[in-house]
Amino acid sequence: MTAWRDTLHELIVRTSTDLPDDVEAAVHRARDIETDANARTTIDTMLRNAELARQRRLPICQDTGTILFWVRVPPGALSQSEFTAAAEMAVLAATSAGVLRQNCVEPLTGRNTGTNLGYGSPVIHWHEEPRADVAISLVLKGGGCENVGAQYSLPDATLGADRNLDGIRRCALDAVVRAQGQGCAPGVLGVCIGGDRATGYAESKELLLRRLGERSPVPELAELEERVLREANQLEIGPMGFGGRTTLLDVFMGARCRVPASYFVSVSYMCWAYRRRTVRASAAGEALRWG
Repeated sequence: MTAWRDTLHELIVRTSTDLPDDVEAAVHRARDIETDANARTTIDTMLRNAELARQRRLPICQDTGTILFWVRVPPGALSQSEFTAAAEMAVLAATSAGVLRQNCVEPLTGRNTGTNLGYGSPVIHWHEEPRADVAISLVLKGGGCENVGAQYSLPDATLGADRNLDGIRRCALDAVVRAQGQGCAPGVLGVCIGGDRATGYAESKELLLRRLGERSPVPELAELEERVLREANQLEIGPMGFGGRTTLLDVFMGARCRVPASYFVSVSYMCWAYRRRTVRASAAGEALRWG
């Protein structure tokens, strides 16, 4: 239990304070192509912010967001209840240290629990699968980018969107236009086609575990990812909505089976402060490799 608590605490610290290398490289590339002075200044501020957060082991963003774990374990290798207890201890310690903001509010009373613990927090997605180690991925998803997520039911007459790839494209671009700078652009889209309302949104968040530049294994979706990325960056919304060439850093698409009556397109938006980390560990909780 102690080893798991320590490993998960370190995972939280790294996720909250250290922008992933692929994301930082993408932000640098965005700066290099910007000609708009406001856009360049905004991106410079982002990069400086990320540098200071890493140096001082402080949160990249003051809103440390919803705490989302994805756990992949060999069958029978780890007790879910014991993992949950260790995760809660790690969250409590990280909150006490200021690495996580006190961010858990009971909706009926408006009371902040002060610990980031409560019914529904943290969120843990548990998957047993054939593998040699335990892989834990963590995403800290801020409220600003969460607020601009969107879900569509096709066909959608207002968008002229039918149940096809072009309809999906229209939905994704509409979500970007509606978000403007409120999602803290440049952002990343996770787009799930199909599923029901709950599983579609869950899948759209899990897609955010991909590294930037990683294309869908489905050729049609890979092509659509690139098209939406290209067209979104022609909207000139730009960093934080100030205008410019970089509105999105990437687009990830996936699909789930659906019932005949429903055709949902669920869009999760992730901000530039793309807090996503993974650790591979032994069943005893010893960290083996960080990613």
